[in-house]
Amino acid sequence: MTNSRPQFFKTLTGKKITLPIFFPDATRAVLKTLDSEDIKNTDTLGVLVNTFHLFQDPGSSVIKNFKGVRNFMNWSGGVISDSGGFQVMSLAKTMGGNKAVNDTGVTFKMDGKKILFTPEMSIKLQFELKSDMIVVLDDFTDPKDNYEQAKISVERTIKWAEECRQIFNKIVTEKKLTKSKTPYLLGVVQGGKYQDLRKYCTEELVKIGFDGLGYGGWPINKDGAFDYDSAQIIADNTPKDYFLYALGIGKPHEITALVKMGWNIFDCVLPTRDARHKRLYVTNDKKDQGYEYYTPDKSIYYRDSRPVSNQCDCLLCTKYSRSYLAHLFRIKEITALRLATIHNLRFYSKLMETLRSIYSAI
Repeated sequence: MTNSRPQFFKTLTGKKITLPIFFPDATRAVLKTLDSEDIKNTDTLGVLVNTFHLFQDPGSSVIKNFKGVRNFMNWSGGVISDSGGFQVMSLAKTMGGNKAVNDTGVTFKMDGKKILFTPEMSIKLQFELKSDMIVVLDDFTDPKDNYEQAKISVERTIKWAEECRQIFNKIVTEKKLTKSKTPYLLGVVQGGKYQDLRKYCTEELVKIGFDGLGYGGWPINKDGAFDYDSAQIIADNTPKDYFLYALGIGKPHEITALVKMGWNIFDCVLPTRDARHKRLYVTNDKKDQGYEYYTPDKSIYYRDSRPVSNQCDCLLCTKYSRSYLAHLFRIKEITALRLATIHNLRFYSKLMETLRSIYSAI
């Protein structure tokens, strides 16, 4: 049976990217230790930037001056902008409690000042970024929330999603954007561990109408395992012509399992963060997950002339030995972080190349 979900992600610059796709997190318009040419050379096809952080610095006027974040960072691939919804939990609620969030928006404390961040601001800023996909502002369901608290975050997420849809439509009309110049708009499903809330949130967002839905919130169940039940409920209740975007989800075996459910867009900090913490991904078919972590600075590798992986064609694996990488990490040379990050990104791009055949056959 042919998969009826979208097979391509189209960019505003006219590129057609085959799905599924992984977007590493270039939160502030940069992947730590790399430049845009490094990213391109790993065959990474798109990046995720964060609206809230770019609103802080360099600010919307700078991005506007460059006619979008793609020009600002000299990047030719796909771009998705996160709304700032995760920062509702990680910054606003953590520092200001639930009082920091109301139906109007989110109040952040920055440099001694209070800033109200609203759905309208989020959408307008993302248009200035000229992202290929814009994400609605949502109210992150805290994993510790009881049912009533989770219900409040779901209702607010739906309310904000409707506001975002209206603002989005207004801007498209005002700018007289053609279909090829109109970004995708993504709704975000909240509800935490409460499956009936996940289903309800999905159904209400579909009524509003989006190009895709995202797996919002914390994707871990009470036992500490990945919450595949929520992923399946969202997928089962989402129209087949929608994108399914696993926001912030990035372990290779989790991506593989979700692709089999029909999920087709992923982003995560893991490959770049792990690289900086001496965790390099190496294919190992003997492992249940199909890969293992390589720790580059162990003493057993000090004189090892082999590449990190014979199955990888990245800059690190084709040009340098395990011994040399161990040396770079020992002397705390930043080149070690760059090479390790390049390797992990190439691992992910090769993973997505493999998964495309699985996805197209579902």
